[in-house]
Amino acid sequence: MKFFWEVFVTLLVITDPPGTVPVFLGLTRGLSSRERSKLAWQAAVVAFGVIVAFALFGRSVLSYLGVQLPALQGAGGLLLLLVSLQLLTGKAAEPSEQEMATVNVAFVPLGTPLLAGPGAIVATMLFVQRASTGGQVLALAIAIVAVAVAAWLAMRFAFVIHRILTDNGVELLTRIAGLLLSAIAVELVAQAVRAFVKQG
Repeated sequence: MKFFWEVFVTLLVITDPPGTVPVFLGLTRGLSSRERSKLAWQAAVVAFGVIVAFALFGRSVLSYLGVQLPALQGAGGLLLLLVSLQLLTGKAAEPSEQEMATVNVAFVPLGTPLLAGPGAIVATMLFVQRASTGGQVLALAIAIVAVAVAAWLAMRFAFVIHRILTDNGVELLTRIAGLLLSAIAVELVAQAVRAFVKQG
């Protein structure tokens, strides 16, 4: 149980499901409740799949490609920075019909890198290394599922928050979310640079 709560709390803080609500509302503005619900579970499934994939094969893939963890963290930070700039400028708030037809926001940026970002991926890979018994492996698996469910619930009921906030409130939260995401993105890149400097 101790290992479960350690994994669950760590991943929950990193993925920050409540923090994705303003981003989700901004990216899905103008869509129906049914479409938002569909994107919510798709994003949760994508995040779950990415985390599980890296938990099982992450180390092997990175070793085969010769990619270090700081490089993955830096790349994720740059992707997150692009998303934050879209939210700050309002570009992501009103996607065109052509963009909505060709790009599924449940995959990028919601599923990854917002939910299953570098932090969640790296943390999961580290927990996999620590899981030495069958009970710990089971606890790790249950914790990952629980975090995915929490992310789904946060986005699934985001439209209720939308009704309370109205469009103006969503617009304000979208800008604030963009600012916070840009700060997180810069911090990820800075951490990656510091890691490379230490290695050098």
